[in-house]
Amino acid sequence: MENEVYKKVVRCAESVKKITDFKPLIGLVLGSGYGEYADMFEKVAEVSYDEIEGFPVSTAPGHAGKFVFGYLEGVPLVIMNGRVHFYEGYDITDVVLPIRLMKLLGAKVLYLTNAAGGINSDFKPGDLMMINDHIATFIPSPLRGRNIDELGLRFPDMSHVYNLDLQDVLRKAAKEAGVELKEGIYAQTPGPQYETPAEVQMLKAMGADAVGMSTACEAIAGNHAGMLVVGFSTVSNLAAGISKHPLTAEEVFETTKNVSGNIMSLIRESVKGIDAYLKEGGR
Repeated sequence: MENEVYKKVVRCAESVKKITDFKPLIGLVLGSGYGEYADMFEKVAEVSYDEIEGFPVSTAPGHAGKFVFGYLEGVPLVIMNGRVHFYEGYDITDVVLPIRLMKLLGAKVLYLTNAAGGINSDFKPGDLMMINDHIATFIPSPLRGRNIDELGLRFPDMSHVYNLDLQDVLRKAAKEAGVELKEGIYAQTPGPQYETPAEVQMLKAMGADAVGMSTACEAIAGNHAGMLVVGFSTVSNLAAGISKHPLTAEEVFETTKNVSGNIMSLIRESVKGIDAYLKEGGR
């Protein structure tokens, strides 16, 4: 009997293909405050989430709720302008449905971005941090339940969720773009409340450098489906207990806006690098 979760993803893919037959190479997820970057691509088609049968609708502030299909530096991408969060009340399989959908539409690479709270004492608001590992212990696994055999193994290896070769591509892209790129471990918490100072200290003791309410579950689903995963966080604020003032969503958007040039430059250079890597025979 076919997996019901997979059948739902297939129905979503069929809905999208009725609107556009565009085949992306990279699936790019735009984080909080990143939405304006979707207008910087050479747009071919646009699909609102409410046009897709059974697709979860993004309700988070600053998330437009649509897929944008187009080109950046000649590379075909599908841009997720507005992600779905676990704290919005969706089942975890719905939270990662967009990732699996992008895979079915043809994306080989999953490129994740987000806004995160800085835990590492060397970080400051506005820093960009490449994610080289994550902690997802505090959320349900998106692989829970009957395995989707059409996508991946029952027990997938998570030794290198974030592809090592693409990490090198991102490092090189940052150098080419003249952007300082920190590196670290990202922790996902359920949200929507920000973490307490005690929780931040616990995460710091566990080795986390930044914390947010997305991304890790998406990376798990992408890795399970055989996608090459890469991503970075914008340190939009210092986490509770490290920051000297209360945390607000407005601060997240303001910081992201202030470093928009660095973010776009890094995305542009790294997309070129990813394309070159795949053309040279990268998996």
